[in-house]
Amino acid sequence: MTWNRKHLLDIESLSPEEIMTVLDTARAFKAVGERAIKKVPALRGKTVVNLFVEPSTRTRISFELSEQRLSADIINFTAEASSLKKGETLRDTARNLEALNTDFIVIRHSASGAPHFLARVINSSVINAGDGAHEHPTQALLDMFTIRERKGQISGLNVTILGDILYSRVARSDIWALTKLGANVTLCGPSTLVPREFERMGCRVTYDVEEAIREADIINLLRIQHERQRKTMFPSLGEYSSLFGLSKARLARTKPEVLIMHPGPINRGVEIDSQIADCGRSVILEQVTNGLAVRMAVLFLVNGGKGPLGVAA
Repeated sequence: MTWNRKHLLDIESLSPEEIMTVLDTARAFKAVGERAIKKVPALRGKTVVNLFVEPSTRTRISFELSEQRLSADIINFTAEASSLKKGETLRDTARNLEALNTDFIVIRHSASGAPHFLARVINSSVINAGDGAHEHPTQALLDMFTIRERKGQISGLNVTILGDILYSRVARSDIWALTKLGANVTLCGPSTLVPREFERMGCRVTYDVEEAIREADIINLLRIQHERQRKTMFPSLGEYSSLFGLSKARLARTKPEVLIMHPGPINRGVEIDSQIADCGRSVILEQVTNGLAVRMAVLFLVNGGKGPLGVAA
C-alpha cells in the first residue's frame, strides 16, 4: 500500500495498512541510518519549520535530525522569541511562515486540535508533534516500530500501559495504534488518572498493578503529567511509587521476556526504579533511536514518497 495523505495529524484516522506502511518505510530508513553516509536527498529543496510552542527535547531534536538526514532546509521556531508573545494568533503565525514558501510545518502545541486547525487554514503539510492531551502520533509509531522489531509482530501481544492515562497524548495514540494492529491493551494506574471511559477505545482497565503486569509482553510506563493537571490527582509521589511504580520486586513477578518502554522524560524513582530503566529488558533508548527512522519515514511519505521501495538505496 502507498501513502496518500498530505498530513499526519493523528493515529485515530489511520488504517492498519497505513500504519504498517510507515513502519515498513521506517525499517528502510533505519538501514540508511546505519550506513557511513546517513543522508539521502529525499527533501532536498524543501523547507521544514519546526513550530514548537510547547517545550520539547527528544521530539524536537529527533525531528530536526531527521530533517537534516533527508537534506531539508530547516527553520526552528521558538515561541518565546516570536510574535506569538505579542498577541499574534497561531493562524497568522502559520500563514506568515507559509508565505515564505514553507513546505512542511511540524507543530507541537499545548492546545488539543491545533495541528488539525492548521491543516484547515494553510496549504503546507502539517505533522503533529504532540497536541495537548490529545495525540502524539510519531511517538506511537516509533513505539509500534520498536515492539515489532523486538517481538516480530504486534497482533496478539499483551501490552500494559501504566501511569497517567488521562492526561497523556502518548497513551491515546498508543491505544489507537495497538488496538488497530491487534494487541490486547490493559490500562492501569490510580482511578483518578485511568477512568473507565477508556474501555470505549477497546482497552481493559484495572487498578490492580500486580494483575496488570503479570502476563504483559510489554509494559509501557508513563510519567505523571503535572503540567496538564489542574489539581493533585493522588496524595503524593511516594504513595504513587509505592502503589503503581515498577519496582524490582514487581518486575521479578513478570514474564522473563517482558520489554520495558517509556516515552520520556523519565522520573526515576517515581514510575520506574532507576536500575530497571537501565536494565537489559529496557528498550527506552532504542525507542529514541527508532524515532529517527520513523520521523524520516513520515516526512518522506507526506512529501509523496511511495513507501519502503521508494527509499533511495
